Amino acid sequence: MTGTSAPEDPRTRAHRAGPASIGILGGTFNPPHLGHLALAASAREGLDLEEVWLIPARTSPFKLDEEDPGPEHRLAMCRLAAASTPWLSVCPLELERSGPSYTVDTLRAIHASHPDSELTFIVGADTAATMPSWREPLELLRLAGLAVAARSGASRREVRTILEGLAPPPKEGPAALSLRFLDMGKVDISSSMARERAAGGEAIEELVGGPVARYVADQGLYAHATAGRAA
Repeated sequence: MTGTSAPEDPRTRAHRAGPASIGILGGTFNPPHLGHLALAASAREGLDLEEVWLIPARTSPFKLDEEDPGPEHRLAMCRLAAASTPWLSVCPLELERSGPSYTVDTLRAIHASHPDSELTFIVGADTAATMPSWREPLELLRLAGLAVAARSGASRREVRTILEGLAPPPKEGPAALSLRFLDMGKVDISSSMARERAAGGEAIEELVGGPVARYVADQGLYAHATAGRAA
């Protein structure tokens, strides 16, 4: 793959008629946790995706006050989280751009370098409900279909109503809303939970998996947050 940065160690796609299907799961991944992996698996299985790419953001425009060990550490943790899953890859595209990471810019770049691929943007319902405030949300809907997972605080009906309000009328072309909901149970795991436990010296393997937990411990990530709270 050329042009846009492809996931490291790209897998060879099996030949088939029609374009490849790629799921895009973005986020700060601070740190990546088992909930992220469950969401990726649900999307792949439920939508018959060929690959899912984790795309860590350099700087999220919505999480500027979050404890962050730096994009290099978050990228390394994503690689560890994905290492044992053949269909899951990590794409450093957003880390190679300066400034905040906007989803529409990322989808444009991937679409430009993979014009025959069908892109699906994977997101939780709570996040999907905020899309009207995102940069160029209508263009985002033109570039990729949406796969939405259940989250507390946002029902399927609410999400559909919000997103259908963004979609163009059918007469404007083939960019009518492509929205699918994922049937997966709620996973009570969050990155903030993992950071808080790590800061308190607690084990986090059950939240992030063994490889990521060991990396956090070996690198001393999030531990300094304890000193900050005590000061």
